[in-house]
Amino acid sequence: MSEVLIAFGSNLGDRLGQIQRAIDALSGPVRWRMVSRVYGTSPMYVADQPTFLNAAAHGDTDLDPIALLALLKQTERDLGRKPGLRFGPREIDLDLIDMRGVTMETEQLVLPHPRVAERRFVLIPILDVAPDWQFAGFCIPDLLKQTEDQAESVLEVIDAVLHLPGHE
Repeated sequence: MSEVLIAFGSNLGDRLGQIQRAIDALSGPVRWRMVSRVYGTSPMYVADQPTFLNAAAHGDTDLDPIALLALLKQTERDLGRKPGLRFGPREIDLDLIDMRGVTMETEQLVLPHPRVAERRFVLIPILDVAPDWQFAGFCIPDLLKQTEDQAESVLEVIDAVLHLPGHE
């Protein structure tokens, strides 16, 4: 059993519903411990697109990293994600951020996620669910200090609740 952090994002269609459907679809293979609040965030890398909703969840899985990545990509397709511009608009985006104790670099997957330290929209939700988690020896508050120039990119906490199956 491995602890995992997964990030969720959506900026097309029913954004909150897409994130909830992804959490539901991954339940079973991932046994959720906690889900973050939902944040409205400005797009990064490609600015001319709708605002995102972002969240993160902390869970446990028996899947190995490559199998979990395959499940995330299949879930994206099942929820209607279509191929498009990299970093562009999308119905759902699921990122395997980290698997505790696993470091790997393959063509398919790099763990921890190679851009986690530059993404305030990922770090803040992770702080909700796993405040003591570290990436390459750096704690989340230290990484957030490095992204202070993005402070305005996390626009608001959305007044919405994501539900973990079996935790109602």
